[in-house]
Amino acid sequence: MDVTAVRGYALSSPIEPVQERPFHGGTRRLLKRDVVLVVVETAAGYRGFATAGASSSAMREYFEGDSQGTFADVMTETVAEALIGSSIQDITEAHAAIIETDLPPRLQTEAISAIDVALHDIRGKEVGAPVYELLAERFDTSPNTEMPLYASAGMYMEPSGYVEQARTLEELGFFGYKYRPGIGPAGDRETVERLIEATDEMEIMLDVHTWWKLEEAYGFETVTELVTHAADRGAYWIEEPVEPDDYEGYIDLAASGAPLAGGESEPTPEGLLDLARTNAVDFLQGDVRHHEGFTGCLDAVEYCRGRPVEFVPHNFGTWFGLLANAHLVAAAPEVSLLEYPVFEGDPVLDAALSGDPDPGMYPFDLAFDILADTPAIKDGQLTLSDEPGLGIDVDLDVIEDYPFVEGPWTEFHYD
Repeated sequence: MDVTAVRGYALSSPIEPVQERPFHGGTRRLLKRDVVLVVVETAAGYRGFATAGASSSAMREYFEGDSQGTFADVMTETVAEALIGSSIQDITEAHAAIIETDLPPRLQTEAISAIDVALHDIRGKEVGAPVYELLAERFDTSPNTEMPLYASAGMYMEPSGYVEQARTLEELGFFGYKYRPGIGPAGDRETVERLIEATDEMEIMLDVHTWWKLEEAYGFETVTELVTHAADRGAYWIEEPVEPDDYEGYIDLAASGAPLAGGESEPTPEGLLDLARTNAVDFLQGDVRHHEGFTGCLDAVEYCRGRPVEFVPHNFGTWFGLLANAHLVAAAPEVSLLEYPVFEGDPVLDAALSGDPDPGMYPFDLAFDILADTPAIKDGQLTLSDEPGLGIDVDLDVIEDYPFVEGPWTEFHYD
């Protein structure tokens, strides 16, 4: 691959009107969602795509004033300078070129992630094979292009609101319902109870990162009680119950027997492995958009192989991120489940709702509009196509339609 162009486009999808979600001790304001679209071109005329966007690990950057616009500039300037004119035989050569730049480690990892995904897209197009076939060769597996999805929704509501969402999503066929508690210990306990009672076969997951974002945190004793309560009631997992670098906290909570999940906030692929090696998580949540692409996730997937920890990719962004991570799921051994974030007005779900309330968290139109085509999703399952590369047709009109808006995408305000 002879690289001739690398461009980053910062895009914003406004949340209008701004939404305010009260939680225990404060209010969260949802202003917009940001995405950086990355485009890489080669002398042979191939074009590869990738996205980068906000994750739990990245949210701290926004609170300190950095923006997705900054990252787009990094791609168009520093990364482009490092790669344009180079002839890349092995995708890791691009990793090495980015490491040699003067970018700080955090931005190096994000840049490597985007370039790795885009170059895999190009490599698949060059050889006429989907990315999952390229990955299956590395894993020595047979790809499975159909995979169950769990719905990721539910953010700071009264218990009845979570129940309403869960019932709708179960009717739509999703494997599980993941929600974000943090309305207070009593409300969090009640929500677990009511969700377990209200659902039949659908699994219930808790994404509890708000517990450690609270200005007046619950405290470890309360967290332990809530984790144990959720596990006793049959929760499938409890995600990020303590701060990402609090491995001792993970280990202490795991001693209760509660199924724990984590990994999305690890800043590097090595961090994913470090968390897995604590033996404290049952589900390891890497993400090709944030952990150095497909290449960066390979070791974590292999580590989980044959061990009592399941690799379940994190995905809390656009349909593009969904499909990129889906290629990893399709090829990886002992991996089958994928996160599907549910936003308002989801075109895939609208047709099947039949008048039921919209289960989306908030509007994020760019999540859908970034693709020219709709993913093949039916009854809570995704089916990947056999088109070369990522098999994704990006709608470049989004560059004009979603101009970047400065400022944080979300804010936490405390009482």
